[in-house]
Parts: sequence; structure tokens; C-alpha cells
Amino acid sequence: MASHFGAYGPECGGASGAGRVGVRERMGERMSQARDVQADAGGEAGGEAGGEAEKEAPTPVPKPRRRRWIRWSAIGLALVVLVPLLSVAVALRLNYAGDLADGTRTRGKDAIWLGHAWVDGRKTDADVTALARRLRDTGIRDLYVHAGPLEHDGTLPASAYPKAAWLIGAVHKAAPGIRVQAWLGDKLATESPDGMRLAEKDTRAAVVRSTRQILAAGFDGAHFDLEPLHSGDQDYLDLLDTLHQVTRARGVPLSVAAHQIDPLPALHSVAGTLAGHPKWWSQAYFGQVARRVDQIAVMSYDTSTPLQSLYGGYVAQQTSLALEVTPDSTDLLMGLPFYQENNFDHWAFAETVPAAVRGVRLGLSRTDAHRANFGVALYVDFTAREADWTAYEKDWVR
Repeated sequence: MASHFGAYGPECGGASGAGRVGVRERMGERMSQARDVQADAGGEAGGEAGGEAEKEAPTPVPKPRRRRWIRWSAIGLALVVLVPLLSVAVALRLNYAGDLADGTRTRGKDAIWLGHAWVDGRKTDADVTALARRLRDTGIRDLYVHAGPLEHDGTLPASAYPKAAWLIGAVHKAAPGIRVQAWLGDKLATESPDGMRLAEKDTRAAVVRSTRQILAAGFDGAHFDLEPLHSGDQDYLDLLDTLHQVTRARGVPLSVAAHQIDPLPALHSVAGTLAGHPKWWSQAYFGQVARRVDQIAVMSYDTSTPLQSLYGGYVAQQTSLALEVTPDSTDLLMGLPFYQENNFDHWAFAETVPAAVRGVRLGLSRTDAHRANFGVALYVDFTAREADWTAYEKDWVR
């Protein structure tokens, strides 16, 4: 970079600078001669000298060879970027093709994330009745009800879920067999100074106490969603080991929301180095997490894919990768997008419920069509449209 600035900067030396000095010397000589001959001719001589100066210092014109180099460099850069992207797109599209195995439907172990309105007093008995009616004849067994968020120090104010006891009792009455889990989450200080720090022992201990607290309130399980959680985080694994002891002692499930798995080997490392945001987990780390919990739900949305076929192919791959490392004893759930945002991470016209369900069924068909502890998780109730529910029921339940 320094050499470029030296070549094109205004303080550069070299031939063009020397040319400008020669012009100034010749201008001075001619103007002196003109004054000796005719005093009033200095302006003309100066004008002629100025004209010659302009002629002798022409504006540099880029050489054809340089233009060709720039053009071919641009073409080369475009190929370096486009060829891998096109290869990935073709692979995902091919992954979306194929036959669906018989029986790749709901196993009755699906889940849905519910917003905070269910525990802060905004919902009523009529809402619970409508929810029970909606869940009837679906495969949904678990409700992840937002009861947090946790404070950055790991604590959880009881004031965050004042109507929890009412909700749990009402759901158990209106929809027997449905489990009401507490959805607890927080932002981690992994990519910014603000957030929870799992490396601090006192913070992890506080999270464990908050879990005991929430289970004492009557919830049927604890579901954790801590983000952004980087692949290989040993402090998180240590926390899960302790939390599982707590939930196992009470006979309730420990559940987590999980990041997506590297679609290409070590992609999380590349993303972390280039963008500071290692979006994915390694497959090995995913397996380590899955072995420490009773239920793991992959957040298989916000993929930046621009077409339904590419999104579905991506979900098929994620399903296969997760199945390969999740123990048979752990419930594996794949997330379905019940929301319609449009941004770089999520295009609603591409990330659809039908595409996701087909991807899930393709991955299941290819990898472990008879896996019993498997399902889908619907995100999220307060943005769901009737079309989303219809697609879920038609393509996955029926």
C-alpha cells in the first residue's frame, strides 16, 4: 500500500517532477530576454512560455498495459468470489432434491417458543383455551415460555414471571400432557463488552440457583438460549453438567437452543477470523452439547439463503449433521421459521415453513429415518400466521 501512495501522491519525485522544474527555468530565461528587447512584451512572452509549459507537462495518461492488468485483476477477483458461491448454491439445490421416506412425520415430540406475554399478565384464560385448541391434534408436546431474561450476573428476578403459576395450572388443565418449560436466555459478552460472562464462576453458580428457583415455581423443565455462544466454549459445557444434575434430580428435562453446525469444515473459525462472529458450531462441539442435555433445538433459520430450494437444502444438511452426533436418548428438534422478517440474515420469501419441513424430512430420510426422539420447534407464537400453522400441519403432522 505504501508504494502505491508514493507513486501517485502529490509529493512524489521522479521524471514528472524534474520536467516541471525545467519548464520554470526556461520561462524565466525567456521573460528576461523579452524585457531587454521590449518592456511591454513580457506578458506575451510569459503567455507563450506558459503555453509551452502546459505543452511540455501533459496530463499523464494510464498506459494500456495497466488498464489490462486492472481489468484482468477484477475478473479474477470476481471468479474467486463467484465460483465458490455458485458451487455452494448448486450443492444446496441438489440437496433439496430426492424422495421422502415413509414415516418421516411428527413423532409427537415437537415444541413451540412462546413470548413473555404468557407470564406477565397480558394473557387470559380465553387465550389458554385458544392455545389448547390450536395444539390439539398436532405433534407439540413442549412449550418454551419466555420467563427471563436472566440478568447478566445470572440472577433471575421473580418479578419477571408473575403469572407463571397461573399459566402452568391453566395449560395442564386445558391441554393435559403438554409440558411448560421456562425459556431462559441472555446475551453473552463474547463479541461485545456487554453481557453475561460464563467464564466467571459466580455467574455460573447464579444461573444454577435461578434454575432451581424457576423449577420451584412449577415449570416442567428449563430451556436455555444463550447467544452468541462460540464453538468450543468449555464454560458452557461445565454449566450444562451442573444444570443437568439439578433437572435430573427433579425429573424434568434440560433443554437448549443450539447454533447451526459448520456447513463446511471449520467454517466457524473462518467466520470468526474474518467477521468476528463465528456463527456456527463445529459438529464435534454440537455433539458435546447434545450429550449433556435431554433436548436440543437447532435454530435452523436466519441462514441468508435467497431461495426456498437453497434454504431447504441447507436445512436438510443441518438435519443430517445434527443426527450424526446426537445420541438416540436426546430429543433432537429442528427449528421452523414462524416469522416474516426481511434482512440480510433472513428472507421471508426464502425461509418458509414448507421449505424447512421438506428439508427436515429429507435429512431425516437420508440419515436416520426411524429416529424416535426427533421433532421440530416452531419459532415463534406471536409472529405466526395461519399459513405457517397450515404448512406445519399439512407437511409434517398429517
